[in-house]
Amino acid sequence: MSRSNLTRKDLAKTINEKIGFSQRGASELIDTIFYCMRKSLLAEESVKLVQFGTFSVRKKALRMGRNPRTGESMEISKRSMVTFKPSKGLRERVNKK
Repeated sequence: MSRSNLTRKDLAKTINEKIGFSQRGASELIDTIFYCMRKSLLAEESVKLVQFGTFSVRKKALRMGRNPRTGESMEISKRSMVTFKPSKGLRERVNKK
C-alpha cells in the first residue's frame, strides 16, 4: 500500500489476503469495528486499542478567539473533539524513521 491514505477498501483487501475473509465479509467486519468505536465515542467512552493507542473525547470550553482575516475578536463555542494518543510502542516506531 504505497498510497498516502489508508482507506476502508485497503483494510478490507488486507483482511481478505491475510485471513481469507471474502471482500464483503471483510468490509462488514471493518464497518462493525468502526460502528462500535463510533458508538463508544458518542457515549464519551474511550476506545483503547492495545499496542496502537487510545481514542478519547475531550471537551473544550467556551473561549475568546480572533478571526485571522479581520482581526476581530469572537467567541468560540464550547465543543467536544476526538483525540488520539498513540501507544508507547507505536510512538517509538514512528519516531525511528
